[in-house]
Amino acid sequence: MRGEGARWPALPVRAYKEEPELYREVSRRVLLGAGEGEEPLAFELRYFEIAPGGWSTLERHQHPHAVVVVVGRGEVRLGGERHALAPFDAVYVAPGEAHQFRAAPDAPLGFLCVVDRERDRPVPLADPVP
Repeated sequence: MRGEGARWPALPVRAYKEEPELYREVSRRVLLGAGEGEEPLAFELRYFEIAPGGWSTLERHQHPHAVVVVVGRGEVRLGGERHALAPFDAVYVAPGEAHQFRAAPDAPLGFLCVVDRERDRPVPLADPVP
């Protein structure tokens, strides 16, 4: 699939989650692992983009995932810690670890995310994280 910068116009933008009150301004595209003929892949490669000032759901789940920032800047919350993010930063989210991604107020945050194709559902968390 050919992209244009950090955009893949031929791929549909999918709903991020079903509970819009838990996140703000997040889009999702599945690049590999969910399409016809991709059944042998044991993973999905997804691209998320969070608009300036937006955030993902604060959640945890039992599957690990790996994230590589490709656009913009922001921060990741892992457990009770926050870490600044910029292009080419890599983040490992361990099974069971509470996490949330936030874009900077004046810049988007776009990242590639690799997860297991078969995985458990995320559990949204109330703030603050225990």
